[in-house]
Amino acid sequence: MERNGDDSIRDAVGGQEPVLRSSLFLDHVGEVILCLNSDGLSWKLVQSSDTDRNICFRIKLGPPDAADVKFSDIYAVELIDQGVVHRSNPSSPARCLLGPEWQMHRFIVHAVQRSKSQPSLWTAAMYNFGHKDPQTCQMWVDRINASLSREMEDRPKNLLIFVHPMSGKGNGCQTWETVAPIFSRANVQTKVIVTERAGHAFDVMRTTTDEELRQYDGVLAVGGDGFFNEILNGFLSTRLKAAYPPAPADFVQSVGGYNDFSVDEPVADTSSHDEDDSPLIPNNALGISTLRAEGDSSYTDGDLKFLVPNERFRLGIIPAGSTDAIVICTTGARDPITSALHIVLGKRVGLDIGQIVRWRITSTSKVEPCARYAASFAGYGFYGDVITESEKYRWMGPKRYDYSGTKVFMRHRSYEAEIACLEIKAQEGTIPSEGQKKCRR
Repeated sequence: MERNGDDSIRDAVGGQEPVLRSSLFLDHVGEVILCLNSDGLSWKLVQSSDTDRNICFRIKLGPPDAADVKFSDIYAVELIDQGVVHRSNPSSPARCLLGPEWQMHRFIVHAVQRSKSQPSLWTAAMYNFGHKDPQTCQMWVDRINASLSREMEDRPKNLLIFVHPMSGKGNGCQTWETVAPIFSRANVQTKVIVTERAGHAFDVMRTTTDEELRQYDGVLAVGGDGFFNEILNGFLSTRLKAAYPPAPADFVQSVGGYNDFSVDEPVADTSSHDEDDSPLIPNNALGISTLRAEGDSSYTDGDLKFLVPNERFRLGIIPAGSTDAIVICTTGARDPITSALHIVLGKRVGLDIGQIVRWRITSTSKVEPCARYAASFAGYGFYGDVITESEKYRWMGPKRYDYSGTKVFMRHRSYEAEIACLEIKAQEGTIPSEGQKKCRR
């Protein structure tokens, strides 16, 4: 049923002339005028002549008279089978809101709904529209998809997923099963790898060629911060070209000099120690290899060169760990649904990555660097001992950190460190290229 009266429609869309409008029925709401605008959808409830229908005990029940949703918040629209469209909200008292049900052809708009009390928390909202004519529903699906095509440029289409089954309290697989339907509705193709051992994801990322990674728009970690860092290290180990910091003076003196390293030289595997049981990435696993230039996208900034499979490539995380510090710093909510919605909508945020280099002397008396990368934080001494100790008690979940921290604290160990810094001597407003190194113990 097409309604006349453009003024009422303009009120619903802020005075903007809609591209398309129709009279449809919205599930649990009633008959609405649905408008397709340049930036999204809006609808306004058709006022019934029976003004007392949605009033019970002088309280107005039911949804607001008008609402809207932007295309930037819509991640899918789908045509579904013919079925029931409810007139009113079934959660309300039946005597007040008991209304008719209609058998109609339907389509669903999937979008994001932000919490009013916690703006960082997102939920997946579904708007079920119905019409007696199937062609009308098909037309709306086609027009919405056409409008969404402009938003799809920055949204992922193919992702590589790593799932840590033992993350947190062992709910990694369950977490992925919870968010997988969101990716399916958004037509995101996924290849899922459930890790089987420590370092599994690192090995896959390090050995996967750039040509193989080029088919993906990104890699997701379903797990905790450590699992994300494992994937990050595997990805950067052969793709990041950056200068090492100076070697410590005592290392240089112990070998009678310092052999300069080229960042293009791979670090030889000289370790015979089996570190598979370590919670950290094996020391000998993170050499910087020669970068290949085969038409790949790359980022260059001075002495730093970063080779990426394609310009759309990103790393993401679905929280399923014990602390989930990374996701709290990026989305603001420790919630798998929120993270999944951010990902399918193509949201992005910059993340600082720290490089930690450990210098060691090999059996041939050669000074050798070992680089690692951290996306959240890196610790030495007490923190390192706590993390190592906590790996024995993963079954305890997050409480293992309190328990392990108490045990390590009772040992009363002391840790020695040498801090080196660069003293900047330059005129105000200039960027110095070099500084004078000073060390303090």
